[in-house]
Amino acid sequence: MVLATADAAGRPWSSPVYFAHVECREFFWLSSPEAVHSRNIAVRPQVGIAIFDSSAPIGTGQGVYMPAIAESVADPGIERAMEVFSRRSLSHGGRAWTAADVDEASGLRLYRAVANEHSILAKDGQPDHRIPVDLA
Repeated sequence: MVLATADAAGRPWSSPVYFAHVECREFFWLSSPEAVHSRNIAVRPQVGIAIFDSSAPIGTGQGVYMPAIAESVADPGIERAMEVFSRRSLSHGGRAWTAADVDEASGLRLYRAVANEHSILAKDGQPDHRIPVDLA
């Protein structure tokens, strides 16, 4: 997942992050609160998300684009969010994560973004022709 953020002055920054999701609407990732994208979210929670397969041959790939609101996850809700993240991590050969892994001493925080719309690019030759996607 590529996460696009901006600082208080509007300077853009994008970061690839490993993520887990719930119903393609709610996205979770771990980051240092000192990372540029984390500092940006603290002052400007509006983010852009792009998810795509970078290994797809030229002209065959498809991605989904989402505006979202992001935040650091804290109690209540941290246990559920960590369960979601751990499930995906374990499915990819990673480890289980707990709330203790994202406490003050760890240097990591769990972040969440909720997408309010989804779109894909049309393959009709027009530049940036987006098609809304209804997940309902």
